[in-house]
Amino acid sequence: MRKTFPLIVFCGSMLYAQEKDTISLISEVRIDAYKKPVPFMASTKSVAVLSGNLMKQATPERMLEAINQIPGTRMEERSPGSYRISVRGSTLRSPFGVRNMKVYLDDFILSDASGNTYFNVLAPGLINSMEIYKGPESGDYGAVTGGTVLLQTRTSENLSADLSIGSYGTFNQSFDVSKKLGKHFFQFFQNYYQTDSYREQSSIRRKQVFLKDHFQYSDKASLRTMILLSDLDYKTPGGLTLQQMETNRKQARPATAATSGSKEQDAGIRNKMVLAGISHETAIAPGLSHFVMFQGSYVDFSNPFITNYETRFERNIALRTHLNYEKQWDRISAAWRLGFEGGSNSIFIKNYDNHKGIPGAPQNFDRIKNRSGFYFLSQKLNYNDKLFTDISVSLNGNTYQWEKVFPASENGNVKFKNQWLPNVGVTYLAGSGISLRAKIGKGNSAPTNEEIRSSDQAFNLNLVPEYGWNKEIGIRKQFGNIIFAEGSYFDFRMKKAIVRRQNENGQEYFINQGGTSQKGFEFLLESKNFDLKNTLLSHLKFRFSGSFYHFRFNDYQQNSNDFSGNHLTGVPGTTVNSLLSFIFFKKLSVDYSHFYTSGIPLNDANSVWSEPSWVGNIRFRMPLEVDKTKLELSLQIQNLYNTDYVSGFDINAFGNRFYNPAAKRNFILGIHVDF
Repeated sequence: MRKTFPLIVFCGSMLYAQEKDTISLISEVRIDAYKKPVPFMASTKSVAVLSGNLMKQATPERMLEAINQIPGTRMEERSPGSYRISVRGSTLRSPFGVRNMKVYLDDFILSDASGNTYFNVLAPGLINSMEIYKGPESGDYGAVTGGTVLLQTRTSENLSADLSIGSYGTFNQSFDVSKKLGKHFFQFFQNYYQTDSYREQSSIRRKQVFLKDHFQYSDKASLRTMILLSDLDYKTPGGLTLQQMETNRKQARPATAATSGSKEQDAGIRNKMVLAGISHETAIAPGLSHFVMFQGSYVDFSNPFITNYETRFERNIALRTHLNYEKQWDRISAAWRLGFEGGSNSIFIKNYDNHKGIPGAPQNFDRIKNRSGFYFLSQKLNYNDKLFTDISVSLNGNTYQWEKVFPASENGNVKFKNQWLPNVGVTYLAGSGISLRAKIGKGNSAPTNEEIRSSDQAFNLNLVPEYGWNKEIGIRKQFGNIIFAEGSYFDFRMKKAIVRRQNENGQEYFINQGGTSQKGFEFLLESKNFDLKNTLLSHLKFRFSGSFYHFRFNDYQQNSNDFSGNHLTGVPGTTVNSLLSFIFFKKLSVDYSHFYTSGIPLNDANSVWSEPSWVGNIRFRMPLEVDKTKLELSLQIQNLYNTDYVSGFDINAFGNRFYNPAAKRNFILGIHVDF
């Protein structure tokens, strides 16, 4: 490991090289920002763009390797299928799943009305590009303090298939056809993935079908429809103590004198989800347009756990609509947006005794109906292509009804105080290839259904939304068409922070506890794809990114313990990521990536810390052509140095069961076919 460190620091990080990017540097990208397109250099937001090339760094199972190249963004895997996405420390309250993040898929909303997102139902191959907005963007995306993710599927014609096999019984197959037929643009995507995985009780099976139609029925109007079907089944091995991990990294959580183990109870998640939606966009008059989207989804969820067997049946509906007006003068252009987004989530939860993966006697049956929504107004102003402003405000509301059905009968309503959430951003193009930006905004995040009624099966009616103000400044600089550099400093102060606790049975519950002070610096350095005009080493491109954080608890009292001033639980102080890409002999692509993560505090007392980790991956790709069919063979080696590390901890775990060991060195061999 020591021998590789100087190489990585010298080279930096990287995108790959096989396909020449249509855009050389990220600074030349035009981001979508949910139908508010703007050049990257002029954006007032702290935004990261994952292009199709960078997305290909992901394995067939997950998007972790691609997302973790983004400074300030961290995807964690507790076990295959169990993921968290953290933006600037937002996983403080997420034992699993994606919370405190807003996720959109094309025109549609993947997050439910309570703020929970089943991100793991998505196959990485479906996603063509991704935009990640760090920090509150409440003017356009509502009540959230962590960040917003915009996922986009294909927008151009394609006919391809993928097949891969790998270590631990890994098998992945997908088929994608995107075709323009008259006024229609269709996409059909199908995926099947399975692996037995590294640890006991950690296999996964995922089946997915996605279908969309973009109907441009006139020059001024279009209609989009979409349906997503996903069937996900994965086992959960559970966390280990340090001694258990050192004894046998592959074991599932063992039984104790008081409780059974994960394997005995067949612990896992089974999630069947249907999401369907329709959107319409039309130009009403010169400069004036209207957009409306309506969607619905159904989730059939079951979770056999150590202490119980839980089932959840969820119904969701959502609406987003807005009017847009644009006006151009000699030196000034402006755009306004006025709209509403809201949703309703109804969930019926049943808990039974768990008899080795089979539901037994009933324990508790409960219902929750969560409604949330926000009205928003935003304005963009461009003066002389030098000064760019983005000013927005939203009025956010959230309420839920709860009902105990069995064994007791009780119900009530909780309404959180409406919140005005402003955001103001300014960018100034100071000269050739340089922009300066400043931003201030307020974020607010209500507790999700899983926090209101968590695995201890009690309604936590005292939970209130967390909120805070974020201030940041940044600089972007492009050196010719060769190097792009970006640096950002932010200061986010959270109040009423929601934190996780565990009882002696390993069941979780949540409380509001004091506040946090989150200060940090993030950087990115990226090169163009250099043509070295050499047969041996034809092309070279690098990418280097990282973050340095000073995250602390404020006014944090837990019983008789004062944790004020402690490091924020579950957040590394330093991350450094690199990706170096080569093309040899004008054919063979090599992508060489590294991820450094400093020690992480695993409990609020900061009495237990993880060890720093340094993980390397390498990927080889070779294009071939048979008649008119283009093939690409690939070999991906994960955890190249066979490092003992954990890619997702259980923070504040009872009994010090913090550790979910990641796989040792493993291989994925694949073939991609373009017809």
